[in-house]
Amino acid sequence: MDISVIIPLYNEAESLPSLYEWIARVMKENKFTYEIIFVNDGSTDNSWQVIQELKGESLKLKRDNATVHGIYFRRNYGKSAALYCGFKAAEGEVVITMDADLQDSPDEIPELYRMITEQGYDLVSGWKQKRYDNALTKNLPSKLFNATARRVTGIQLHDMNCGLKAYRRDVVKNIEVFSEMHRYIPYLAKNAGFTKIGEKVVQHRKREFGVSKFGMNRFVNGYLDLMTIWFLNKFGKQPMHFFGLVGSLMFLIGAIAICVVVGMKIHALCTIGTSMLLGVNPYFHVSILMMILGCMLFLAGFLGELIIRNSQSRNDYLIREQI
Repeated sequence: MDISVIIPLYNEAESLPSLYEWIARVMKENKFTYEIIFVNDGSTDNSWQVIQELKGESLKLKRDNATVHGIYFRRNYGKSAALYCGFKAAEGEVVITMDADLQDSPDEIPELYRMITEQGYDLVSGWKQKRYDNALTKNLPSKLFNATARRVTGIQLHDMNCGLKAYRRDVVKNIEVFSEMHRYIPYLAKNAGFTKIGEKVVQHRKREFGVSKFGMNRFVNGYLDLMTIWFLNKFGKQPMHFFGLVGSLMFLIGAIAICVVVGMKIHALCTIGTSMLLGVNPYFHVSILMMILGCMLFLAGFLGELIIRNSQSRNDYLIREQI
């Protein structure tokens, strides 16, 4: 099979028939064999009924080069969960992800497919260079977010969170999308060893039906998730390298500070015969606090190492080829 198209959706019943017909037309014009995987993320409208009708229509028309699949969550789990299940079910050599709101154009699929199969990219991300969203609430925060993501990840993509992406099949089978990490799939792919990541300018269309399912909190969550995935990649297998180092430095600074405070007291007693009690000296308490925090951080790193050593995934390494 040439292509798997994964479409996560939540309350998009009105747009699904048009999207399905559009994809089918593009695939027919390019003679692709394909499957469409609709992942219904706990919709409360009649999206599932529409998917069932599209499945029936596909069987009725007996399109040998097309298959429609549907996955229906019992409740709303989020886009990352939908993509995770879609990736597990995908069988095409090239996997395309796109949103269900008709803002992503299926006409981009042939060129994305060509970039994967002919130019050798592992992943190609769409770049909605010209957007029709609100400039203040979406465009500006999106630019700031992507600038930060480029700096932290080292991946020079202008629109890392674009829903329209193409993947080599090996990529989606070797990464795990969890929490809200769908924003950072290129970074997950890079960490898994898939480093040939490209970008393509794609058309952005105005939403025809419904409303956006993402609020302003996605930008705050996005930064927190970015820090999480960076930390896990950097120290996930060796937590002692972070916690042990920081803890040791804090303990050392605290110990030096206590020595200085005690030395100052001894000096005062020898020169003027009197000195402030250690118990009322604020610097003494700060020094003790630094030493305690240092010990706690060191122990956190040690416990993290114990957990890693007993984890079944401690030796999960991705093998590219074996003969």
